[in-house]
This record gives sequence, structure tokens and C-alpha cells, in this order.
Amino acid sequence: MSKLKDKVAIITGGGSGIGRAISELFAKEGAKVHILDLNAEVGQGVVTDILAAGGSAEIHGCNVSDQAEVAAIVSAIGRVDILVNNAGIAHVGNIEKCAEADFERVFNVNVKGAYNALHAVIPQMKQYGGGAILNLASIAAVVGIADRFAYSMSKGAIYAMSMSVARDYMADNIRSNSISPARVHTPFVDGFISKNYPGQEAEMFEKLSQSQPIGRMAKPEEIAKLALFLCSDDAAFITGNDYPIDGGFIKLNN
Repeated sequence: MSKLKDKVAIITGGGSGIGRAISELFAKEGAKVHILDLNAEVGQGVVTDILAAGGSAEIHGCNVSDQAEVAAIVSAIGRVDILVNNAGIAHVGNIEKCAEADFERVFNVNVKGAYNALHAVIPQMKQYGGGAILNLASIAAVVGIADRFAYSMSKGAIYAMSMSVARDYMADNIRSNSISPARVHTPFVDGFISKNYPGQEAEMFEKLSQSQPIGRMAKPEEIAKLALFLCSDDAAFITGNDYPIDGGFIKLNN
């Protein structure tokens, strides 16, 4: 298992859910994984598991919305071959139910956080001859999802930034793509349902599962496998693309 042998990978939000699955798979494939996560304790648990399995990983407690903090960590890491912008938060509500503080919180983590990582990593990639960038967008970037105004805004920005970086840095051997998952069953989803739909957990889980034509949510490991492909040399001819991994949500919901 060596698709990423000797590669250095930064994964934001790598302590849980999709980020954890990506961190574990990348380490299994030979990468030195650097997890940037606000919850350093949770991230350390992932690092411990990776080390126990024979992989290489390190945790950096980090608020991705703080540019100086991100820049200092990236500078200390040095060479970066792969960046996965995965850190993100959600918000339920249409524009009338989205307060300024809600909007700014989602923007600062999902959009500014990705910007901060890109801003810090791209000069490093240029210095060391190139790299692969993968940003976690969402089906919400391209279709209307009810009561997800701020979240949809943020994922649309992620999609646009991915394409812009792909266009601007081709000559520097930097590839940039995005993934747009539909709903993925993670601890975040379980907590999200419990918080927003108390007493209706089972009903809402089934409703959200069935919103994918395939009849279920994705597993984090399925997202990680697509991430691995796009960040490996197998995808050397792929840049400037978004990949829905959505159980048919975008095109088969009719």
C-alpha cells in the first residue's frame, strides 16, 4: 500500500468523520499525515491509531480561521505535497433565520479556513515542485438544499476557489480539485440530528438517508477512497474538476 509513499499531507479537520477516514487511509498508503484540528485531543486519538498501525502522523491543534496560526504550522512542517481542506461546520436556516453571527461563523471556518490553508501551502508547493490540493465542497454548492443558506454559500465558495487555484497554478505543477459529497454518516451527522431534531432522531435519519436515490448515506471510508485517488499520481492528468459522490442525488432525484 504505497500510493502516497513519502508524501507529506496536511488534512484540516482530520480528527473525526470524513477527515479521520482520509487521514487513516493516507497514512496507510505511505503519507506522513499532519492533522490540523481545533480539538487536539480528538486528533491525538487518530494519530495514536495511525502510529499503532505502523503509519506516520502528527496532530497540530489549530483554529483554521486564524491565518497566523495556520501559517506558522505550515511553515514548521516545511514541504507539503498534499493539502486536503476538510474542516467545516454547518448551519440550519434560510437567510431570514441566519443571523450575522451565524453567517460569519460558517464563513470563517469553511471559507476563510480553506483560504488560510491555501494561502500558506501554495508557496510551499511551488518551492518544492508542485502538489495536489483537494477541497471538500458539497452537493449544496450546485443544487438548492432547504434551510442551508450559510452552508450552501460556503460550499459554493469552496467549489469556486478550487477552480481558480487549478487555473492559476497549472504551470507550477499544482493540481486542484474538489469533492461534492451528499450526506455522509459521521458522528457530526448524528450530533446534528440530535441537536436540531430532538425526539425525531430515527425519523430524520431515515429521511436524510432516503434523500439519496441509492437509499443510504455514504460511509466516510468511501469519500476517503475518492480523495486518495485524486491526491495520488493516478490522477496526475486531473485538475480543475469537481466530483459528486452523492448516491445519485444531483442527477437521479426525479
